[in-house]
Amino acid sequence: MSPLNITPDETPAGPALHVAGELDYASSATLSLRTEALHLSPGQRLVIDLSGVTFCDSAGITALLAARQHAQAAGAAMVLEAVPTHLIRIFTLTGLDQVFTFRPDDAA
Repeated sequence: MSPLNITPDETPAGPALHVAGELDYASSATLSLRTEALHLSPGQRLVIDLSGVTFCDSAGITALLAARQHAQAAGAAMVLEAVPTHLIRIFTLTGLDQVFTFRPDDAA
């Protein structure tokens, strides 16, 4: 078991969160609380870096969808960055690859 670790950062475009560990039923509320607490402005971009996520279940996906909804409600965009292959597969199988915006790494 790998505990969830969320590291905040600021970019010129807006806030960023680096997420590492297991994003599951036991930890997804932590991500939800962190994203809900972010003050986003119209035109900003919330970046969630998933490069360190080792496992994600439906509760983790729900937390990511809630983060997207929070960003949209503020008039901001949300990008999932450096998404591991095992998560891309889940997003593709569930059709969420059509919902989320992906970016390969922080160089974009």
